[in-house]
Amino acid sequence: MCLFLRARTWLSFLLLAPAVWGFKPIPICTSTRRVLCFEKEHVKNYCDKVHTENNGLRKKRMSSHTTLFSGGSKDQSSTPSWLLPIVENPKRSILFSLLMTSCGALLGPFLDSYHSAFGVLEYDVPIKATLWGSDSFPALTTAWWVPELFGLAGFLIGWLYILFDSLLRSPEECRKPSPMKTLVGISVFTLQYWLSGILVSASIDRMTILNVMATVSAIGFQVFDGTLAGLLTSAATALGGPLIEVGLIWSTAHGYLNGGYHYNDLGETGYFPLWIVPVYFLGGPANGNLARSFWNLLTKPEEASKLEPCPVCNDTRRDICPNCDGIGTYVAMGGRSVTCTSCNGRGFVMCRACFDRYDEDPYDINSIRDIMSRMPD
Repeated sequence: MCLFLRARTWLSFLLLAPAVWGFKPIPICTSTRRVLCFEKEHVKNYCDKVHTENNGLRKKRMSSHTTLFSGGSKDQSSTPSWLLPIVENPKRSILFSLLMTSCGALLGPFLDSYHSAFGVLEYDVPIKATLWGSDSFPALTTAWWVPELFGLAGFLIGWLYILFDSLLRSPEECRKPSPMKTLVGISVFTLQYWLSGILVSASIDRMTILNVMATVSAIGFQVFDGTLAGLLTSAATALGGPLIEVGLIWSTAHGYLNGGYHYNDLGETGYFPLWIVPVYFLGGPANGNLARSFWNLLTKPEEASKLEPCPVCNDTRRDICPNCDGIGTYVAMGGRSVTCTSCNGRGFVMCRACFDRYDEDPYDINSIRDIMSRMPD
């Protein structure tokens, strides 16, 4: 009896429910069930087809979204993103420049003194200071123009590292070297200077010295840097440094530079031996990590977070619309394609994570519309 009452209740529900919904009752028969199953399968196939097409459109939209505005937001400034480290905080830029120039002007002449002490080169009008050395091997042997030149080198190498790190997105762990790594890198560079002088004074042939210096430079670069930014800067240093020396030696020989210098071994180039090139190369990581350390000390935590690309939009200022999954349309009941009202059919919306990075009001609708209107589809 209970089973009969329960079956009758379910049968009444099946017959009356369509009427409540506004449809005519559907007779329950075998042919009708077949039609319903066919229509259900047809709708499923249609939805699967739409889903596949939407996935293809979504991939295209996502790839285009990540490439547009990759250099920053046009609404902020027309300045390229890799130049932002210079212009966004002038005080930090000035202090950084002074620190790198001062370190180069102070440390460079002492390293260069190793070459003077071991007879690698000679200054026409040397300035000597014994300090912790001796009369035969003074701690400092330099000329009036040497500190300025090393100061300029420190300035240029430091800024090249910072700008290349910003442009090439160097890894976070490489952009924040530890104090120990920075000091050991400078010490190895100092050791290389000293070792090159020792080998020359021991009358070791040029090719052997070149091989030793190249090996030390390659290992030192891999250990203390290893980034593309560092490689480009070190290569520029290894090329630019010797070219400057050619100009200085030529100016000295022709009387344009008062108190110049010359190498005692003119080497393969007629100006200096080639082993000086890898010595310049290792100066890249030594100065570069020092520059990174100074830069991190001068950068406030909130500024440091803004230098990194947005983890959501990669600095494109746009994100996939969550309402339509980046399609711009969605399928409504009945299989109708409806334009998404959240993104107006564009498939993307403003990245919510970027409002704090650019100090913007997320509730300023007019400002958001203005920024969105200038974003290409």
